[in-house]
Amino acid sequence: MRVLGIDPGLRNMGWGIIDVSGPRITHVANGICHSLASDDLAIRLLSLFDQLADVVHTHQPTCAAVEQTFVNKDAVATLKLGQARAVALLVPAQFGLPIGEYAPNAVKKAVVGVGHAAKQQVEHMIKLQLPGAKLAGADAVDALAIAICHSHHAQSGARLADAIQKAGRPRKPAAPKYGARKTTPKGASA
Repeated sequence: MRVLGIDPGLRNMGWGIIDVSGPRITHVANGICHSLASDDLAIRLLSLFDQLADVVHTHQPTCAAVEQTFVNKDAVATLKLGQARAVALLVPAQFGLPIGEYAPNAVKKAVVGVGHAAKQQVEHMIKLQLPGAKLAGADAVDALAIAICHSHHAQSGARLADAIQKAGRPRKPAAPKYGARKTTPKGASA
């Protein structure tokens, strides 16, 4: 599985790609898509779209993961971040990739073990898990963390599906408890 992690941002959109084979995670690439604050919003979004599409075309991930955003007190900034997040969701969708979405605390918990970890702790764990990777910046570190979080969730889901498959037939619904009454809708005959 090749996972593209995306940390949405209007000025800097981080991306990171890892290969996952069983428990082994390997760094493929990471970087940051930039837009100029002096450009019109539509041009900035188009620039991010084109840069991220180039990343997907070049590295051919099999799935993607995007960090969920939070709403802050500045409504205008929140709307702009939401538009950048739309680009982060749209590009992988255009390439037909399944996309996972994760809250920042879930990402930190998956990588560090603590949901309220500091950025330095996340970066330290990324360096431990992906030794030798040249990190393009804080946004790329966050994107790699998102990719790792997705790999953990995808593997857990796959193990659960395998266990259900091995267990055989699907579970039957529980039988009614002793003394349970059969109800009929009003006006219907029993």
